Order: sequence, then structure tokens, then C-alpha cells
Amino acid sequence: MTARSLSPRDLVLLALLTLFWGINWPVMKFAVEAYPPLSFRLLSMIGGVAALWAVARVRGLPLALPAGAWREVVRLSLPNMVGWHLFAIYGVKLLSSGRAAILGYTMPVWALVFGVAMFGDRVGARLWIGVVASALAVILLLSGELGALGGSPPGTLLMLIAAASWGYGTHLLRRQTLGVPTLILTFWMMVVTTLLIAPVAVVLEAAAWRWPGPGEWLAIAYNALVVFGFCHVVWFHLARILPPVASGLSVMAIPVLGVFSGMIGLGEIPHWQDYAALALIALALSTVLLRRQPA
Repeated sequence: MTARSLSPRDLVLLALLTLFWGINWPVMKFAVEAYPPLSFRLLSMIGGVAALWAVARVRGLPLALPAGAWREVVRLSLPNMVGWHLFAIYGVKLLSSGRAAILGYTMPVWALVFGVAMFGDRVGARLWIGVVASALAVILLLSGELGALGGSPPGTLLMLIAAASWGYGTHLLRRQTLGVPTLILTFWMMVVTTLLIAPVAVVLEAAAWRWPGPGEWLAIAYNALVVFGFCHVVWFHLARILPPVASGLSVMAIPVLGVFSGMIGLGEIPHWQDYAALALIALALSTVLLRRQPA
């Protein structure tokens, strides 16, 4: 698939994706404070599968996959969905929501590493500038949390593994040739992921499982309808039309929104590092959005 610039419609979708995904970091943190993390993710994903099925039916899209497509769907699901969600949801539980978001969005750096080392990508100077700017933003935002991270090395490691899995998966998504609508591909990837993480949730969290409370149900509904029913479809659409590093940089405003929404929820005041990181993120975004990028 040939890379192209983002259309005005794509830019609107990207803005909505940034808003909804950014807000979701404190939403997830709230949900998993007292509820088993993977069970929360599993219930959200079941709701997301139902939501996408309903949208596909309303739009008249056939759910059937081409013959022999299952192997490719599973291959795409493992890093993009299973690896990301399995490690990230436990990372969110162990870290503050904003800092978990920052670590998760080191994805463009991992995408660059995998692209150069494994796929022979040639990355232009503009994207190198974007990756360096986003890396500096991550360092700045983490500088105020070193003490917390020192006390939560497992959470830090889990989020970095999740980001690496996502970065690798973005390359696979960019190179897939299934030729099915993004909504249908997202639906089946979500089905595969639900089936794979369900037994893991049973093994790890059966003793802690309980019926969610009202606030937890609201968080589950938000994730099912907004995050899985909308954001994942938009993200996979962007990942299919932009080079992996560019698609990763295009959503780098999300961790900034995650940090600030978490601060608002906790009543904290942003520090100079947060404002400096915001400027660096704006620079990183400009390397993707201001003009067309080569494949």
C-alpha cells in the first residue's frame, strides 16, 4: 500500500483519536485501582467486539474473511493487540496514568529501531527529528517521576515491552495485504485477542474476579464503545496509510493529554517539564502532519 498524506477527514479522526485515547489513560487507571486489570480489559474487549459487529451490520459490511486470511489476522493480532493490551494494562496499574502513557508512546522510537534493523527502512531526516523530539519529551516528562519509577520497575518494564510490541506490530500492519475494510480487520483482530487473553485472565485473576461497580462499568463502557469501537478502527486506518514511524509520531499528543488529564483529575499542577515536552511533541507532530512523507 502506498503511503499518502492525511486528508482533512483523517485529520479530524486523528484529533478525535487523540482526545478519546488521551482521556482514557486516567479512566483506565481509575478502573484498575481496585478491579483486576486483565478482567477489565477482557470485559471492555467483549463489549468492543459487540459494538463493531453492530456497526458492520448497520453498514452492510460482510464479516467474512478471505480464504486463508486467519493466519495473517492472528499474526497481526499478537503484537498489535495481545502484546500491547496484556502488558500495558498491568503497567497502568503499577504506574501513574500519565507516566504509563508516556512510556507506552515510546512506540515511534521502537518502530524506528525495528524498521531500520529488521525491515530495511530508510527514514528521512524529518522523521529522525520527530523521533528525537519525542524521545526528549519522554525524558523530560519522566524526570519528575524518577522516584516513582524507581519504586515500580516492573511497571516501567511492562510498559516498555508493550510499546515495543506495538511498534513491531505497526510494521506488520503497514505491510499486510488482506484487502479487507479496516473495521472488519479490527473486528477479527479483537475476536482473536479476546479468545487469547480470556484464559490468561482466568488463570491470573480468577480468585480476584468480582462483579464491577457502577464506576467500573462506566469505564468498561467507555473502553468498549469509544476506545475499541472507534479509536482502534481509526488507529489501524492510520497505520495502514502512513509509514510506521510517521503513524507513531502522529499520535504523540496522546501522552501529553494523558499527563494533563491525569493532573487535572488528581489536582496537580503541571511543571516546566510538561510545558517543554508539549513544545517537543508539537515539533514531532509537525514532522508528520505538515507535508507528505515518503514510504
